[in-house]
This record gives sequence, C-alpha cells and structure tokens, in this order.
Amino acid sequence: MPELPEVEVTRRSFAQAIAGARIDSVRMGKPLRWSLGCDPQSLVGRKVLSLRRRGKYLLADLDCGMLLVHLGMSGSLRFSSDLPPFGAHDHFDMVTSQGTLRLHDPRRFGAVVFAASEQDAVAQKLLGSLGMEPLSDIFTFPAFAAGLKASRAPIKQVLLAGRLVVGVGNIYASEVLFLAGIRPTVAAQRIGPVRARRLFSAITTVLARAVELGGSTLKDFSSADGMAGHFQHAADVYGRDGAPCHRCGTAIQLLRQGQRSSYFCPRCQRA
Repeated sequence: MPELPEVEVTRRSFAQAIAGARIDSVRMGKPLRWSLGCDPQSLVGRKVLSLRRRGKYLLADLDCGMLLVHLGMSGSLRFSSDLPPFGAHDHFDMVTSQGTLRLHDPRRFGAVVFAASEQDAVAQKLLGSLGMEPLSDIFTFPAFAAGLKASRAPIKQVLLAGRLVVGVGNIYASEVLFLAGIRPTVAAQRIGPVRARRLFSAITTVLARAVELGGSTLKDFSSADGMAGHFQHAADVYGRDGAPCHRCGTAIQLLRQGQRSSYFCPRCQRA
C-alpha cells in the first residue's frame, strides 16, 4: 500500500506540472471504493490551482471545490500528455490543458472524491480523524508524548493507526522503531520521555529519508512520472528476517501483529 512517502513523492512529481491547468474532460472507468460524488462533466472548465497532501490523500484544489485522491492498496497516478489508451485497470482520466491525470488501480481500493471544500462533510469524513502530519510544524513532541501516554496498545499498532501521527505505514514503522531502539510489542504508555523523544525524532528522520529516496517500490509503485522508489534497498530491518543486524550482527526477527509483519532486532530493540 502506498504510504505517506510514496504519496508525497507522487505529489511532488506532478504538482508544478498540473498547477494552473484547465480541466477539458473527465472519463470514469469501473466503480472505485467511493463514488466521485458529482457529475464528471461538472468538472469540465474548472481550473486546478494547487496540489497538496493530507496523510495519504492528495488534495487537488480547484477554483471551485476540490478533489481528494487516495491510491488504495495498489493504485498509482500518471500525469502526461502522452499516455497509452485507457485500459481495463484505468479508472479515472482527467484531461487537462497541461496533460492527462490517470488513476491506475488493479484492485480498485483507490478513490477520487469531489468535495465542495475541505470543511464540508464529505472531506471531513475522510480527513477529520487523521493525526498530526509528521513532516510539518504541527508535529510537536508534547502532543506526541501525550498521545503515547494515553494508549495501552502496542507501539507498532499506535503508529499504524494514524490517529496520533499519519503516514507511518508498515515498512516505516519497523524502521522507525529500530532507529529508536524500541521493540514493536511494547505498550505505548510504557515508553518514557527519553525513548519517546528518540521515537519522535526517528519518525521524521525515516519518513524524510524515504521521500528523498523516492519511497519504496516493493511491487509496482512508481511516481506520476514513472520513477520507482529505492528506500527498500536502504532498510535496516524491514524484509530482512534472518539476516544480520547492520549494527550488532544479531539475526533480524519477524513477528505478526494484527496480520501485519513486524521486523526487529532482538538485541538492539530489547524493550
């Protein structure tokens, strides 16, 4: 599933190219996770002002309303003036004066949703419960530490839930916890101030590094200009069960938490 780094990399890959574009036509394919919420033809003639991100959602601000785009489990976007013909797994084409934006999604868990504004009920249903943005100034240590103390859940589950901080998906949660020296099974409220500060810093460090490396391409992720990510090659623990830890040489271990894979070093992450 594309996580915050992949979505941010996707945003950066075409944000400037689409800014100021006029929507000339919209084509819908098979139904997606949620309906568009408006007549596709009502978007024709509108202008794309900017492209933002909130959590794992891309927000395309129009001169009247906005589009919220989610990549789901297997979705990807392309923005180009020279795309191949609309295919069976293509579900949204927005032809603009500066290129065509296409959502390709074999599993159809992605979505493109229209909302009148970020404050209306449609947008708030999707965005209202999201936690702090880790790569922004609103991500503060006091609020983060308070959130940890309020939860008895395992820290890995707290990071994945997205209610305290958004975008720390499964790959990055394992990497963050390794960098912070915290085992994925420890209860969030048991993490003291010193380790909480390490965890806070590790979140921003790992996610920023992932964005720098273009995200992670485990199967078929690529940005809107077709570039694959390389963070997976720099991972310390994710996908390395049985391999020696880069720090201490101990074999990396794998455990299951809520049907998700957690990778950790039993020596570097003792508690």
